[in-house]
Amino acid sequence: MSERMLVTQALDERDLLVKKINDKIQKASFVDTIKPNVELVYNKRIKKEEFIQAASSAYQQIMDLIARFQTIDAAIINSNANTKITTSYGTYTVAAAISLRSRMRNMGAYDNEANFEDRLRNKLMQEYSSRVCVCDKENAKLKETADSMRLSILGKDTKVKEDKPLAVVDAYIKENTTELVDPLSVEKLTAKLDEKRDKLLSELDTQIKVSNATTFIEF
Repeated sequence: MSERMLVTQALDERDLLVKKINDKIQKASFVDTIKPNVELVYNKRIKKEEFIQAASSAYQQIMDLIARFQTIDAAIINSNANTKITTSYGTYTVAAAISLRSRMRNMGAYDNEANFEDRLRNKLMQEYSSRVCVCDKENAKLKETADSMRLSILGKDTKVKEDKPLAVVDAYIKENTTELVDPLSVEKLTAKLDEKRDKLLSELDTQIKVSNATTFIEF
């Protein structure tokens, strides 16, 4: 007779089976020792016939639980591969949505190496911050040089050096000012990337939960 349950129920039972199977494996005893002149097996301290029966029974129980785990797991995988969810950024199968969510949270097979969006965002911000620092440093040096040029031309005691900028100094500043080349407008772009990431992850979480709570599997 086939069974029918929600994916959420199947996920819960699958998790429970993992614990139950490992617990039974840990507690089971399959091999022991005995001497001809002793009635009980050495470790379990029960009769040989009882030990044989217990070992066989434990083994069969474990195999039955493994078979059920495999059946439920296969049904979940099949459902995830055929059930679709919709987000603001597109439609995905549940399987693809779970994979995408894992990848974006550095939980996939490649860890953070496959989180391309975050790696790109970090590269953009690191390079942007580095180049801004270069601009600030170089332009600070330029200001010092320009101030020295004014003092040299006008004289150290003059009080009008700021009020009467010299054309040659202005031209020097204009030609030597370090400017940022930022064709992608990195600050605005990374803000949009952050917004998209947060929104997509939130939608994936919600849609996957809704799907699991409303989709039935049969096995």
